[in-house]
Amino acid sequence: PSIKSKPLRKEYAHSIRLDGDIILGGLFPVHAKGDRGVPCGELKKEKGIHRLEAMLYAIDQINKDPDLLANITLGVRILDTCSRDTYALEQSLTFVQALIEKDGSDVKCANGDPPIFTKPDKISGVIGAAASSVSIMVANILRLFKIPQISYASTAPELSDNTRYDFFSRVVPPDSYQAQAMVDIVTALGWNYVSTLASEGNYGESGVEAFTQLSREIGECMFISNLLLICRRILEAAKKANQSGHFLWIGSDSWGSKISPVQQQEEIAEGAVTILPKRTSIDGFDRYFRSRTLANNRRNVWFAEFWEENFGCKLGSHGKRNSNIKKCTGNCESETLSVNSAYEQEGKVQFVIDAVYSMAYALHNMHKDLCPGYIGLCPRMSTTDGKELLSYIRAVNFNGSAGTPVVFNENGDAPGRYDIFQYQITNKSAEYKVIGQWTNQLHLNVSTSLIMIEHTHPASVCSLPCKAGERKKTVKGVPCCWHCERCEGYHYQVDEFNCELCPINKRPNANRTDCQLIPIIKLEWHSPWAIVPVFIAILGIIATTFVIVTFVRYNDTPIVRASGRELSYVLLTGIFLCYSITFLMIATPDTVVCSFRRIFLGLGMCFSYAALLTKTNRIHRIFEQGKKSVTAPKFISPASQLVITFSLISMQLIGVFIWFAIDPPHTIVDYGEQRTLEPENARGVLKCDISDLSLICSLGYSILLMVTCTVYAIKTRGVPETFNEAKPIGFTMYTTCIIWLAFIPIFFGTMYIQTTTLTVSMSLSASVSLGMLYMPKVYIIIFHPEQNVQKRKRSFKAVVTAATMQSKLTQKGNDRPNGEVKTELNGKKFFPMSEKFLNLATSLNCSGIEENRGYTFHSTTWHTVL
Repeated sequence: PSIKSKPLRKEYAHSIRLDGDIILGGLFPVHAKGDRGVPCGELKKEKGIHRLEAMLYAIDQINKDPDLLANITLGVRILDTCSRDTYALEQSLTFVQALIEKDGSDVKCANGDPPIFTKPDKISGVIGAAASSVSIMVANILRLFKIPQISYASTAPELSDNTRYDFFSRVVPPDSYQAQAMVDIVTALGWNYVSTLASEGNYGESGVEAFTQLSREIGECMFISNLLLICRRILEAAKKANQSGHFLWIGSDSWGSKISPVQQQEEIAEGAVTILPKRTSIDGFDRYFRSRTLANNRRNVWFAEFWEENFGCKLGSHGKRNSNIKKCTGNCESETLSVNSAYEQEGKVQFVIDAVYSMAYALHNMHKDLCPGYIGLCPRMSTTDGKELLSYIRAVNFNGSAGTPVVFNENGDAPGRYDIFQYQITNKSAEYKVIGQWTNQLHLNVSTSLIMIEHTHPASVCSLPCKAGERKKTVKGVPCCWHCERCEGYHYQVDEFNCELCPINKRPNANRTDCQLIPIIKLEWHSPWAIVPVFIAILGIIATTFVIVTFVRYNDTPIVRASGRELSYVLLTGIFLCYSITFLMIATPDTVVCSFRRIFLGLGMCFSYAALLTKTNRIHRIFEQGKKSVTAPKFISPASQLVITFSLISMQLIGVFIWFAIDPPHTIVDYGEQRTLEPENARGVLKCDISDLSLICSLGYSILLMVTCTVYAIKTRGVPETFNEAKPIGFTMYTTCIIWLAFIPIFFGTMYIQTTTLTVSMSLSASVSLGMLYMPKVYIIIFHPEQNVQKRKRSFKAVVTAATMQSKLTQKGNDRPNGEVKTELNGKKFFPMSEKFLNLATSLNCSGIEENRGYTFHSTTWHTVL
């Protein structure tokens, strides 16, 4: 049956009322919020009139459908919420008036008759509201009176709480789904630093809260800063700041595919990704709405105001528009919605229709169960039980106006189905293009999207990813923001937050993501640190070999015999070993080389200084004994001297063998010596396991021999100048001490410095001994062979007497101004003679060669004047 509107009574002047067997309430934002205390403001053509007409259209279609609620007419009571929750609450009291009993006992008419109350319409269910804040306010009232409510646009997650809003249902998905879709988009773009812009009110604030909560639940690092702003205003601010292309916007369904937010802001909004519940334009509604005129739509009390607003005219004297505006004619040629008006179906029209049909199907199923075979309403449905009707609402399942299933879950929420749009500008024309869908998971069609183009895809992160070898130092309280700190020194990156120290034998690789072995080096033969000591050693070995060969060749000549052949060969062997140790110190360390180093390092010096100590000790004992008697001291024969020398050498060998037993020789790699500040310059040094202390101890015995020998050299400094090498030995020991005193502080350096200084010091000390003790003899042997002859023999007594006499004569001569001396020695008188002649007369050389029972003495001249 068709619906005929009754004449409007005064109490219905600001609402729409259509009679029916079952009355449904409707809440729509026909007007915006008013200013300065006025409840209602400007008319909202799309969100108000379009949605309101969609409900009327759906009621018409249901009442015409013979298979849906047959013989039952649906009526409506539609109210204007004026987009304000408090005003909507006042209006919604109209829906519960029939459920409130009025006490008229105290009320009487003027004539004394009892009052007659107009019975208000009983509302079985409510369609609406639009804004989440309004739905929340109204739902708190309706649940008290058990009136089911189905919203077509409220998406606040808070309304999913079935314990507080148990009579609330909705055909649009809640913002929790929308927030999930937005989180999936942000995650797909690789963003972790976003700013949320929310409109003031429950819809915006609860949507942001859901977005924040979901981003944390999925474990994504997401830092969100919240701002309460209006979409168009923020676009205007970005345009004013000349930030075109700097931002990429993600808009909720409040932006959707609307033109108004981006009008004249096209460049700023380019690339914006928006979300809108999947919907379809309803062709039947378009035909219906375009056919509406002032004549055939009198049931809509706000349609006249819409007509004025839409065509810029006024309707008679009661019109609300300025008197200068032309009057509305209602002429079909000049004022027609289908021709003269820029009409586009509002996005929520589909959901308004689905909400009405959901209520109708629930009533239909309820009628089938409660009134089987009954035509029209049966007594059981004359007063609809709201709780029972709610159970039927939650159980509906039908294909909605868009062809998609309309169902509700246990909380009264519809499933989440969204279209993903992007605002694109192509060929100077801007439009929203569908780039994907979201149905429990995101599906983006990148080929039709601009989001991958560099200038429209900013990296929305608080901190850029750290480079290899850098760790993240998070900002306190902001997990998605960090500072990148490079792993310094010998540290490498373990994970994105930590650096650790490499093992002692490793260093960080080039990008500090792992450790690599430190290169191992040794002293190479071609190194300048090796070339210099090797060169000196080679020269020394050649010189030593030459001396040894010369001595062997002239072994029986007086010069060689006078030098003490046995000890000379021992001393030359020690000198040769001092030079040879250079090659062991530079050779590549291994167990054999390290063993030889321990043996020969101090052995060469021990050979040299043991022989020199034996010589100086022998000279000292001879002259000390000569002062007391003419009897020769003990242990001055060549055999005795060799025994003493090798006894001293054996002490060194015993110490080395003990060292072998305690700590067997082996190689080590020293990573501390060349552990530089820059790891790339670090090197491990392959060396024998000989510590500095062990090295000093190994040389300590030889140094002790050297010091003792120096002491004896000092004691025999008064011996005649050329007498048995005392003076050259003394000079040799003084020079050697200076060399080794300089060596000790220089020694404590790197492997190169240690090896070079040690080998050079040993070569220099050997060279001093070789040069001072043997080069003059070799010179005489080769270049002055006439001096290398035996002259005469003298007894040991004569030699000692002459040496003692020279010492005393020299002492007396120092007391005479003219250098003459006259004295007596053993009862014999000596006449004065010149000092030069005396020195010449007393020059003799004492050898250590035993022939028969005495000693052979060689003297150039011996003059005595009796």
